[in-house]
Amino acid sequence: MNDNAPQFRRDVIHLDISEATPKGERFSLSNAVDPDVGSNSVKTYHLSESDHFNIEVQTGREGSKFADLILEKTLDREQQAVHNLILTAVDGGTPARSGTASVIVHVSDTNDNAPTFDKVSYNIKVMENSPIGSLVVHLNATDLDEGSNSDITYSYSLYTSEKTQETFHLNPSTGEITVKGMLNYEDFKIYDMEVIATDKGANSLSGQCTIKIIVEDMNDNHPEISIKSFQSPVNENIELDTVIAVVSVSDKDSGDNGVVDLHIPDNMPFKLRESSDNYYELVVSEPLDREKVPEYDVTFTVTDRGSPPLSDNETMTLELLDVNDNVPQFSQSFYTIRVMENNAPGALLSSLAAFDPDLHENQYLVYFILEKEIANTSMSMLFSINPENGNLYALKTFDYEIEKEFLFHIEARDSGSPPLSSNVTVHIIIVDQNDNAPVIVSPWRAHGSVVEEKIPRSTDKGSLVAKVIALDTDSVHNSRITYQFLQVTDATLFSLDQYNGEIRTMRMFSYRDPRHQRLVVIAKDNGQPALSATVTIKLSTVETAVKAYSDLTEVPLEYDIFSDLNLYLVIGLGSVSFLLLITILVTIVLKCQKPKPSKAAPPCRNSVLSERNSTIADSTLVSNDAYWYSLFLAETRKGKLVVRQPVPKGSRYIVSSLPRGTGLTDTSDSAASTLQYPK
Repeated sequence: MNDNAPQFRRDVIHLDISEATPKGERFSLSNAVDPDVGSNSVKTYHLSESDHFNIEVQTGREGSKFADLILEKTLDREQQAVHNLILTAVDGGTPARSGTASVIVHVSDTNDNAPTFDKVSYNIKVMENSPIGSLVVHLNATDLDEGSNSDITYSYSLYTSEKTQETFHLNPSTGEITVKGMLNYEDFKIYDMEVIATDKGANSLSGQCTIKIIVEDMNDNHPEISIKSFQSPVNENIELDTVIAVVSVSDKDSGDNGVVDLHIPDNMPFKLRESSDNYYELVVSEPLDREKVPEYDVTFTVTDRGSPPLSDNETMTLELLDVNDNVPQFSQSFYTIRVMENNAPGALLSSLAAFDPDLHENQYLVYFILEKEIANTSMSMLFSINPENGNLYALKTFDYEIEKEFLFHIEARDSGSPPLSSNVTVHIIIVDQNDNAPVIVSPWRAHGSVVEEKIPRSTDKGSLVAKVIALDTDSVHNSRITYQFLQVTDATLFSLDQYNGEIRTMRMFSYRDPRHQRLVVIAKDNGQPALSATVTIKLSTVETAVKAYSDLTEVPLEYDIFSDLNLYLVIGLGSVSFLLLITILVTIVLKCQKPKPSKAAPPCRNSVLSERNSTIADSTLVSNDAYWYSLFLAETRKGKLVVRQPVPKGSRYIVSSLPRGTGLTDTSDSAASTLQYPK
């Protein structure tokens, strides 16, 4: 009887089938056993529904039944790694009995899947100057296989350059790409690489991806300046807009980081002119003057527009060459040099050195005296100048009484090409020394003899009895004369005017007064020390007037003679020697050549014309003036001309008179009268 159900030896049947097994492949399954016999034994097998498997029941030699598992469809482990099937054994009894066993098919892996990356291509941006070791990207490839078939290693393909491999490190296990070398945008902006992922299967498979690493710019490069051409030194008179230098600028950065601006200091006579992209010309914008600024340190400063901006600078020195564009300059436009008379020949008078701000031969000066003749005497015979240093020397001894001043020009000339020169006016003033003693010109005396005069004893009080006149050829200050009594017989009888030398009676003569009076008068000048001259006057009194005087005691003039007539008259007596006559004639010649008011002159001047001897006396008469004084005496206080001796008949005298003065005055201011006696 069918009292036993079929039973498999194992409840679970495990099969390992490679996914690479071809379709139709058979796999033997354990058969089921049934203790019953005959028709009640195992009759057939059934397999649970499956797309990949089916069974085929086979009959053994002994009539036993067993089943083969047939692969109907290729397996794919990556899709289904395990297939769970139910194998059922059914007997032939009635009712039929059955038994089941689980068939677990394990699909074993084969390396049939290549690794794949998350992306086929990557675009990665990285900042330049990223530190070494910093992560750029983490690549991830997967393999659907398992085991060693899914173990992946990463590597660069042959298409990846050595530069890229030197710059970036690829971890073969993790797929991390890190910075290996310095990134510089200015050197390489883009790195292209291809990475391969390979599994470790027996027949390894691989996949690849492309990576583009873009280096982003940072403002890490300073602008650069390059001086392409530079002209130095240059002449100081270089024309405006002349190109001195050509400068180029650059910046390896990009964008605003690579945009640059070039500047020079504002306080310079130059300007920048852009000639082309990043090329500039340095041109002259203002006149140059080496004497003010001999050289310029021109600093070029270039700045980019990055944030923060970077800059650089370059300095060049521009030297200016001298041009002879400056005339020599004296420290004064007019030199007044005072020279004491009686100087030693060869004495240094002054240094007239000029200055020339130019250089080298342009500043080497030579000095000259511009020729000028005075009284047929060249200036170069009177003065000498050192041509190298401008020292001015006197070549002779000067005498104030002969030469009072000189006016000439000194020229300073440089050695440039062409030479430049300038001149200066030099005024030499001879300073007077008190080296001339007063000379008594009135009353006239011969060889220092005593002057003898006769006066009536009845002379009134205040009457003029004599007048002493002294001349001094020194300057006004030194020639100022004062008169004093050195000796006088009776100090109560006579007075002496210290300024005009008039000797007058202070009272009338008495019977007690001696008949002869001796007066010694000293004339002193105003110099330091003072010089002097003396005259001795012997006055003799007579009881009655000489008969010769009776006819013409007083002759009234046709005009009032001024009080200083004698003073002006005696100046006509001037010189007492031929030497003085020559001196005055030379002075007159000098004044004719150069009309200029004399700074110092005798106190007065008179002109006397005598028809008898046809002699004109203009401060030059000597013997004739003495003759005049013997005929007439001017009483200055009363303005009268007193006749002292008989006047020859037929003579006519023209008398001109000037008022008192301290210097020479023109005779046009004088008053004149004619004194004539019948023949």
